[in-house]
Amino acid sequence: MSSRPHLAVVAIGRNEGDRLKLCLRSVMNAADVVVYVDSGSSDGSSEFAYSIGASVVALDMSRPFSAARARNEGLARLKAICPEVRFVQFIDGDCEVHPDWLPAACNFLLANPKVAGVSGRLRERWPHASIYNRLCDLEWDTPLGEAKACGGIVLMRREALEAAGGYREDVIAGEEPELCVRLRGLGWLIWRIDCDMAWHDAAMTQFKQWWTRSVRCGYAYAMGASLHGRAPERHWVKERDRAVFWAMVLPVLLVVACLALGPKSAWLALVYPAQMVRLAMRSPLPGMGLSSVDGGVKVVGKFAEARGIVKFWHDKVQGRSPKIIEYK
Repeated sequence: MSSRPHLAVVAIGRNEGDRLKLCLRSVMNAADVVVYVDSGSSDGSSEFAYSIGASVVALDMSRPFSAARARNEGLARLKAICPEVRFVQFIDGDCEVHPDWLPAACNFLLANPKVAGVSGRLRERWPHASIYNRLCDLEWDTPLGEAKACGGIVLMRREALEAAGGYREDVIAGEEPELCVRLRGLGWLIWRIDCDMAWHDAAMTQFKQWWTRSVRCGYAYAMGASLHGRAPERHWVKERDRAVFWAMVLPVLLVVACLALGPKSAWLALVYPAQMVRLAMRSPLPGMGLSSVDGGVKVVGKFAEARGIVKFWHDKVQGRSPKIIEYK
């Protein structure tokens, strides 16, 4: 214990079952303290976490739930029971930490005092179970080196977290990039190193799940752009505008063209298949079949993202608190 730089783990989850067992077992002997934050599980998750030595926080579910809130409450528990903690590994209950990750990540933070958070390669546990899992595995493979943002699986410097005020609890999706905007504004760096970090189990086998996840992405784009969309950051403005163009502006233009020019203008709608082909040709997936599905899913996903954008602005106009959007 004394040789480690006061490393702690905060795991969050709800009804993750055997996946949570894998998650907690992968970190129990690698950290000085492990906190598990449970969001109303009914599968004995809290009892299991307690039985193997984790400190358990049961969220008050009468208040709006978000992953950001769960992480903040886990951090608060850490400060109460282990105030000397320097580094905090955040992990979701559907992930298993790679045995090489924590030593490598801690060493990197020790050697780079300006880095607030470091992540590595997150891999999908069952990438061939569905095209959606496969796409997630590609999504996790982000460039190495200095980054603008990280995901939810990350080793963070506690000093930096506290300087930024922690996660913003009303951000129901994309809370990690939003935090990174504030961290970078304070002069901290975010980094990704060439090291396996964890296995993730998306468990996405149906198009409905992918659609819901894309709706959540759209909501995150709209909220992120609303919070930090001004120059020079322009946080998620491009992603928001791309969804608005393909799923809202372009369909209106096509309808107007049809009304003005008649049925002969219907060929203009081929812009969508053309976009699918363009994306398929750029897809890293092998084979024309998988690449075509990738292109098609990405184009259709813009309509789901647009729905999320509309939902965000509807909630904002109505003065409603954001509610978490879950795909599984």
